Amino acid sequence: MPYLRNRIGKQNIARVLLVLFLFALVPVAGVKADQKEDLEETIRNSQNAISEAEKQKKELQSGLTDVKKLVSELEATKKDLKQYVVKLDSNLDAIEQKIEELKQTIAGKEEEIEETGKTLDEAIEVADSQYASMKTRVKFMYEQGQTFYLDLLFGAKNFGELLNRTEFIEKIAAYDRKKLEEYQETRDKIAAFKEELEAEKMVLDAAKAGVEEEEAALNTLISEKQREITNYQSDINNKEAIIKEYENEIAEQNQIISALEAAVKEAKKKLAGTAIKYDGGKFKWPAPEYTRISDDYGSRIHPILKTQQFHNGVDMAAPSGSPILAAYDGEVVAADYSGSMGNYIMIDHGDDLYTIYMHASKLYVSKGQTVSRGEKIAAVGSTGRSTGPHLHFSVRQSGSYVSPWNYLSQ
Repeated sequence: MPYLRNRIGKQNIARVLLVLFLFALVPVAGVKADQKEDLEETIRNSQNAISEAEKQKKELQSGLTDVKKLVSELEATKKDLKQYVVKLDSNLDAIEQKIEELKQTIAGKEEEIEETGKTLDEAIEVADSQYASMKTRVKFMYEQGQTFYLDLLFGAKNFGELLNRTEFIEKIAAYDRKKLEEYQETRDKIAAFKEELEAEKMVLDAAKAGVEEEEAALNTLISEKQREITNYQSDINNKEAIIKEYENEIAEQNQIISALEAAVKEAKKKLAGTAIKYDGGKFKWPAPEYTRISDDYGSRIHPILKTQQFHNGVDMAAPSGSPILAAYDGEVVAADYSGSMGNYIMIDHGDDLYTIYMHASKLYVSKGQTVSRGEKIAAVGSTGRSTGPHLHFSVRQSGSYVSPWNYLSQ
């Protein structure tokens, strides 16, 4: 009979087994403390992220445009069409800014969701690996049967070997317990990451809904302006005054453009020999997403005023926010706003050749900036005296408007 059976009786064997059983149940304090600290930090970070996400969602919802209130406020300015257009355009600009901020929020939140998703996937992968290892361990214990530990102990040849084998069993039990705790910790982390991911998706959905609402507000204001301008111009009692006002607006535009040309010419005199030169190349089509030519260059009967008028550019109807491109290489001599042209850009291409881009919703370049053919300089809009999203594109040569078709290539 092995040494163990000779040295201790059945009662002592039972006690040893009880001790071993207790060893298996008692966790290793140091490991548990480290796991707890790590888990608490993970959960704390996730809770902070969730709180921040809820705050972001409330801010997004409370910051949306109250378009009904805006329309009501604009009502008081309708008697003065010029004042009305300028006031409405300032609101359009504010809404465009909100849309841009919301889109930045969407882009940032999508990155956060991607990172959290990766972390979640990694945690799930770890949990699956831990679970597979535990299944293998349980299968081994089952296959060994209930006599495995008894055989291990009863096979001891002396008391020293008994203690060594007891210590070995204790380490196995501690290892099993540690692995179980690590698996539970990973599952808790997965739960925390899932909650964080849901909160981030909630903000993303709110931001996307905000963009839709702001774009609807934008379209509402553009429709209001279109209706008001059309009603104003259609009033037969105002016809003579409107024709005069229209002519004054064109004269004002020409005055602004001519003044800019004169300023450029004066500046070039002081910088003789450094001026840019136009090499005769074809222009890039400035509104690549245009859907139609809504008004062509030249003399025509004004659609509302029913009088002969000269249209100094080509109107390209295009979706609001779609790109406006520089027609050719040059230097930006103006990137500004006027009540009739709205947000506009003027580019000097050299040799007294200029292009002008009107009614933009946003400007991406500034005065003094050098641009290249095909570079995005603005976004299509309906600012100024405009009744719908389009680009009014004009070309001036030696101080006079000329047909853009002489330079354009599609």
